[in-house]
Amino acid sequence: MHKVTLLQYRLFHYRVGLFERMRDLAHRRGINLNVVYGQGFGTERLKRDEGELSWGRRVTNLYIPIKEKKDLCWQPVPRDLKDSDLIVLMQENRLLSNYFWMVRSHFGEQKVAYWGHGRDFQSNAPGGWRERWKQWLIRQVDWWFAYTPISVQVVVDAGFPSERVTCLNNAIDTDGLRQDKERVTAQMEAQIRHGLDLKAGAPLALFCGSLYPDKRLDLLIAAADRLHGVCPDFRLAILGDGQLASYVAQACSARPWANWVGAKRGVDKAAYFRLAKFVLNPGLVGLHVLDAFAVGLPMLTTVEAKHSPEIAYLEDGKNGLITVGTAEAIAEAGLALIRDAHLYSAMAGCALETGRTYTLGGMAQNFVDGIERCLAAPKAATRAVR
Repeated sequence: MHKVTLLQYRLFHYRVGLFERMRDLAHRRGINLNVVYGQGFGTERLKRDEGELSWGRRVTNLYIPIKEKKDLCWQPVPRDLKDSDLIVLMQENRLLSNYFWMVRSHFGEQKVAYWGHGRDFQSNAPGGWRERWKQWLIRQVDWWFAYTPISVQVVVDAGFPSERVTCLNNAIDTDGLRQDKERVTAQMEAQIRHGLDLKAGAPLALFCGSLYPDKRLDLLIAAADRLHGVCPDFRLAILGDGQLASYVAQACSARPWANWVGAKRGVDKAAYFRLAKFVLNPGLVGLHVLDAFAVGLPMLTTVEAKHSPEIAYLEDGKNGLITVGTAEAIAEAGLALIRDAHLYSAMAGCALETGRTYTLGGMAQNFVDGIERCLAAPKAATRAVR
């Protein structure tokens, strides 16, 4: 039986379901799948987004702070997993342990693979040395597990052979959100309506995600101000937590029609999605776009934001709207969704269809298919000389 180990310097709660599915699929194909995970550091802990995996191997990472908001990380691996046939690494320059596995693989038969975006889509210096180093490292592994077609193109453009790339179509447990939505009771809806002062039929915009600068929360509030100014019944609900929680709390305290409700999961989270008209996210769009699409909600975002590769799923004018990054443009787009019933119905239907396309089950299948192909392929003999 082949032994494969995935290294996660921290385990995001939304990855637990993926790994459970992957483990079952891998076992049926004669693959012993293992997950080693550590813990976050610094402001990462404020996001409160980590999970637990009953059969996973938890380790204690060593962090070396180098300057404000920057650090290096060494993730240890249990002794009995060091002889894995394949080690799958997170694509991050800061993970010192990655370099150990790459060097070891280069001089042996063990294979290593990258799982990542291809580049830092949130970098303030896309042409800087960090990104140039990351681009060189792209070619130093045997296989690539790329998030979306956008990531595939980044990897191939960097010189990595396309036949050694697996497109995962990164996803989350949208089935769970849909099921939770159906479990929302009338009493729960009434309680939320009361808390938001949301009238029957009035539009509710929803933000759901971690609270940090790339989310452009100031623009969210400014656009919501304009929407409320034109449509007094409009309400905004902000779900999430993070380093800008105090800013969000202060902004909402000055606006009775805006509410920060903190991080929500399960049925509590689904209840807000059930009541919402659309998702308003002027900043970075990532995996949470599938939360919106899972329940048929269009998403509204901006073209200038530092989006993650999942922006590939959002098609302007079909399942959502992408505007220029001004409060005026965002508010105008939001009003179009509120006032044009035909436009809204068409986008909501397309959003729901997109949500059915990108699923956690599909991602797990793609991942295990790629692992199987990597194990069967010869080692990439020339990768380190480019």
